[in-house]
Amino acid sequence: MTCPYLEYRRSDGDQEFDHERPYCGVTEEFVSPMKADICNDRFQFDHESDCELYKDHVERLAEEPVADDD
Repeated sequence: MTCPYLEYRRSDGDQEFDHERPYCGVTEEFVSPMKADICNDRFQFDHESDCELYKDHVERLAEEPVADDD
């Protein structure tokens, strides 16, 4: 399973690229192909254990208070 925050984009606002580039939704920036290998769980990487950004983001989400519907 790949990181749910990884996506591929062909543009960055006004700039168009000739190929898709990996984009991290946690940091809201493009990442290197090597970082994308971690996000895609390639080469025995696991984004849940090998990506510090993913782990920090998940921990922050778990610490956020649950919204009250009242």
